[in-house]
Amino acid sequence: MLCSNFSLTAAQVITYMTQAQGRNQTKVTEFILLGLLDNPDLQGILFALFLSVYMATMLGNLGMIILIKMDPCLHTPMYFFLSSLSFVDASYSSSVTPKMLVNLMDDNKAISFSGCAAQFYFFGSFLETECFLLSMMAYDRYAAIWNPLLYPVLMSGRICFLLVPTSFLAGFGNAAIHTGMTFRLSFCSSNRINHFYCDTPHLLKLSCSDSHINVIVIMASSSFNVISCVMIIFLSYLCILIAILTMPSLEGWHKAFSTCASHLTAVTIFFGTILFMYLRPSSSYSMEQDKIVSVIYTIVIPMLNPLIYSLKNKDVKEALKKILQKNIL
Repeated sequence: MLCSNFSLTAAQVITYMTQAQGRNQTKVTEFILLGLLDNPDLQGILFALFLSVYMATMLGNLGMIILIKMDPCLHTPMYFFLSSLSFVDASYSSSVTPKMLVNLMDDNKAISFSGCAAQFYFFGSFLETECFLLSMMAYDRYAAIWNPLLYPVLMSGRICFLLVPTSFLAGFGNAAIHTGMTFRLSFCSSNRINHFYCDTPHLLKLSCSDSHINVIVIMASSSFNVISCVMIIFLSYLCILIAILTMPSLEGWHKAFSTCASHLTAVTIFFGTILFMYLRPSSSYSMEQDKIVSVIYTIVIPMLNPLIYSLKNKDVKEALKKILQKNIL
């Protein structure tokens, strides 16, 4: 939902605010998801590709959760946040990908009104929760590097168990507001969504109600959420950089950088996609480009995160090695 909300450029806002007049008042009971491409020859290839990606996503994220739970050495705040992030990645990918896979192989691309609302809500909830979790993980890295002696106090079990539910509560609460406001609108005439999931700009475009308030609330709340998360991450890494520069040894530099490398990579990919959607000029907007970027943050990023956090993470690789040896022997 964050990326969807930020794709409301100035030109689109004006369009959505003026489009609601003069339409038939036929009530819409279902929507048609037109999907990624019109070419039927590519549907089978896309199905095989996205099914493979989705299976890798579920295997990687659920495997990360199980691995962290099984190994006592990974029962730390950092990996507690990581297991929560893996759950969120698996969940928001699952809110979109299965329906897209079905539509790729089925001529009937309809989704019910309530099904569209549910997809809209859960996708937005988990996507916004990820935004908050990534900022909390940045704070965790700051606490670990800036003052290691106070780290057990700053990131105690009680604080971690407070921060994670707060992230979920903020994400689900914000998505509930957007969902309620969006689906209180009247949808009439066309019910064809030129996308592979129920997305904010496309739903507002189909509405025949006045969507002034929706656009204002969406832009205000999404801007606040993303800016606040980005500022927490920026300030955390600024403090981390200052701490690293004051370290006397190269070994300390290397250890600090390796601790932050995975999270910084995940943050760059996630927020880079959001900022691209938001900052691009309206003159360069195209539906094809929007769909490609949507594939990145709905399907690709949830698959990449467990790889990012495992390939260069010594603790995760050691834990996986111990479990494999134990089961084999």
